[in-house]
Amino acid sequence: MFTALQNPLALIGRLLMALLFLPAGIGKIGGFAGAVGYIGSKGLPLPELGAAIAIVVEVGGALALIAGFGTRFAALALALFTLAASFFFHNYWGMPAEQAMMQKLMFFKNIAVVGGLLVLAAHGAGAWSLDAKRNA
Repeated sequence: MFTALQNPLALIGRLLMALLFLPAGIGKIGGFAGAVGYIGSKGLPLPELGAAIAIVVEVGGALALIAGFGTRFAALALALFTLAASFFFHNYWGMPAEQAMMQKLMFFKNIAVVGGLLVLAAHGAGAWSLDAKRNA
């Protein structure tokens, strides 16, 4: 049964992963100054460059997942980006108690997303993808 569902599930999984990143990247484009300010508030250097990199990774990675083009690379890039962002922006261990629980949930949600992206990087986009069409 699962063999018959492998390709539709891979496509749905890619689309759902993209749904996390595409709106975030587009939001940073429209609210670039706010994104720069937030990155700067965390004490990170070159917040403008950081925001630009975040936009490229989030939008580019999401579009790659949607199309299934360069999927393994895109998933790996998004996984590394998400892992790094988790430590900088959801560092619950260094927050006041009233903020720690929500940030802990966000941190571990991101870690689970990293896990899903690593599975996608390991197994690829599936047959319903541009990657599959290129390699056929």
